[in-house]
Amino acid sequence: MPPSAALLPQALYTTCDAASLEFHTTAELPDVDAALVHPRAIEALHLGLDIRHAGYNLFLLGDSGSGRHAIVEQLLDTERHSGEPPADWCYVYNFADAARPDLLRLPCGRGARLRDDMQHFISELLPAIAAVFQSDEYRSRIDAMQEEEKRREEAALGALGHDSAQLGVALLRTPHGFAFVPMKGEDATLSQEEFEQLPEERQRELAGHIKNMHERMHKLMNEFPRWRREMQNRIKAAGSEALRVTVTHLVDDLRPPYADLPEVGAYLDAVLQDIIETGESLRESSQSEGDTETTTYSGTLSVQRYLVNLLVENPAGEGRPVVYEDHPTLQNLVGRIEHVVHMGTLMSNFTLIRAGALQRANGGFLVLDATKVLAQPYAWEGLKRCLKAGRIRIESLSDLIGLSSTVQLEPEPMPLDLKVVLIGERLIYYLLCQYDPEFPALFKINADMESEIERSVGNITAYARLIATLARRNGLRPLTADAVARIVEHASRLASDAQRLTTQTQALDDLLREADHFAGLAEATAREHVEAALDAHRRRNERIRERHLEGIVRGQLLVDTAGEHVGQINGLAVVSLGESSFAHPVRITATARVGDGEVIDIEREAKLGGPIHSKGVLILSSFMASRYGLTMPLSLKASLVFEQSYGGVEGDSASLAELAALLSALSGVPIRQSLAVTGSVNQFGVVQPVGGINEKIEGFFDLCAARGLTGDQGVLIPQANVCHLMLKREVVDAVRAGRFKVWAVTCVDEALELLTGLPAGTPDEQGAMPEGSINARVAGGLRRLADLRKAFGRDEKQARPPATDAQRDDG
Repeated sequence: MPPSAALLPQALYTTCDAASLEFHTTAELPDVDAALVHPRAIEALHLGLDIRHAGYNLFLLGDSGSGRHAIVEQLLDTERHSGEPPADWCYVYNFADAARPDLLRLPCGRGARLRDDMQHFISELLPAIAAVFQSDEYRSRIDAMQEEEKRREEAALGALGHDSAQLGVALLRTPHGFAFVPMKGEDATLSQEEFEQLPEERQRELAGHIKNMHERMHKLMNEFPRWRREMQNRIKAAGSEALRVTVTHLVDDLRPPYADLPEVGAYLDAVLQDIIETGESLRESSQSEGDTETTTYSGTLSVQRYLVNLLVENPAGEGRPVVYEDHPTLQNLVGRIEHVVHMGTLMSNFTLIRAGALQRANGGFLVLDATKVLAQPYAWEGLKRCLKAGRIRIESLSDLIGLSSTVQLEPEPMPLDLKVVLIGERLIYYLLCQYDPEFPALFKINADMESEIERSVGNITAYARLIATLARRNGLRPLTADAVARIVEHASRLASDAQRLTTQTQALDDLLREADHFAGLAEATAREHVEAALDAHRRRNERIRERHLEGIVRGQLLVDTAGEHVGQINGLAVVSLGESSFAHPVRITATARVGDGEVIDIEREAKLGGPIHSKGVLILSSFMASRYGLTMPLSLKASLVFEQSYGGVEGDSASLAELAALLSALSGVPIRQSLAVTGSVNQFGVVQPVGGINEKIEGFFDLCAARGLTGDQGVLIPQANVCHLMLKREVVDAVRAGRFKVWAVTCVDEALELLTGLPAGTPDEQGAMPEGSINARVAGGLRRLADLRKAFGRDEKQARPPATDAQRDDG
């Protein structure tokens, strides 16, 4: 077959014609519609946002730096202004169970008013209570009750004294209590001596009277506490009655703005009833604790219980909330309950409940980074629990892992109605689908963003609008059409495909900002400013590449770019370092000797070769057997190695070079060292495309340029990789001047002809190769090895002594 022609300069770099862009600067262009760049993903996002059923949350798949968050932000900013307005959520004191605060739902914008109204109510409540209990009317009424009780007790004691006096026994009040003593006359009492002088019958009579009086006194003393409790109840009832009028007036002043909210009305009723029942204790606690001191979680004896904890506030008219949680811990998602230290003890109350991202986003949208959620302990499980239950239950990490043994608040769970948008890599999505059975039911919509788009006329126009949008978003000056054309060309280089454009907006953002810096005082960023930014980026990332190139030029790493050598070829390896990558030539050698048809991959034997590289070696071994092993056994043992390679080797892009080196070793035909080769092969010898094609060509070009371009140097690449070529200007200029070449090959034979200068040779009907061709020489080399192995086997058999009869019998 005729040798392949070198590629023309125009095939090495596909330019973008600035004249076809039809604008002078990007200031004339409108913002880009994301649907023009990611139509499939935008369609899926709209579908997920429109379906209101449970489980239709979204997972946005895309590469990091592709503008995923910006697209979601733009879409949700439009979506938030449609649909039902969100609610305000408040926690209030539960008068029936202080450890379980109640939840109030109010229309958006009205929660703040209720909070402020209750705060003002509290400021008026204590003075009102004090005024009631300090009023003359109330004090007079209480004094009358106390005086009445005093008279009642005195009357009871007087009646008892009168009855005892009728029986000759006096009732005396002593420092130690009451005593009954026998009387003599009306005002005097008997002494002990006088009592003993009385007749025994009289003594017994008086003793019986005294005993009876003691029993009546005991009963009367038992009645006094009951009478006093009744009096206290009457005083309390009087206080409640006095409070009712004043507090009812205060509460009624609160009601009109919430007449349409039954829940708020019921809460105000509970507040009124609690104040009426506990008004006196509220006055005492305010005097002892200082009005609004922080109390225990139960809120006993404090006006704090009448506050309103506005958990979530959504101002009216601002649409549904869109919340981006950058640190999605469990508490940052579901909320938390804070504590304060009171006399050495951790205390809490309903006013210390704090909202999480789920509460703040309720009624709207919550945007989370999938990797960050999965990285936080219990956050992913907590999120799923809330989505499955349809409500948010505040739980602490200490409760989940059993570290807390104290009584905790249990706030009423909040009903949940929102859309969760997870943003993550494709691998994360597919791993969740595979290993989390609950994930598909909770995130039914996946929106897969494009990594690249076709470089068509329409897409170039949309891409120009994308560049204009990014420049405006970053506050940069507009770009000229030439500058946009250069960025389009660079986008193809980033995509490693002349027919595609990358959607990685982060790289474009960085380039635009740096080009804007180089623009200085210019009104618009021009092509030369973009070139300066690209040169600066290349310069700051090429230290390691330069050191590696220097090692080859100085002869520390052995790579030839001139002459010929049997079994030796220049391969090309790519090194990825952070945000940049480069390629360098590497020497590949092959040796062959008599054996059993085995091809040894030294990299694999040394555990430096990866599985894909090992697969490539096995494929080229299969190619050898299928092409040359049909008419004779393969009696070779070959070795392949990357010389001076001290790290791992992975990938099959060197399999074409390895095969060429092996065929050279078998045929004895030298390979031109002025050429480098990349490409993989299949079992039929077809050359297949590989990655990093631009970096590989440029890597060998840099070495040849450092040693001096001769016009004989060049690189062999797969034909399928031609569409990926976006080479740097120096390579294209050298090819245009005839000082460097790039060939595209489709099969092993084409590569061999270019590498050796000899025809590959096509077998005839009998399978014989044309005399003098590469394939004929390879077949001849294999035949010599087969003959050597056959002769060695025959000689070994003849040299072996004949077996004896005993040995035959043993056999």
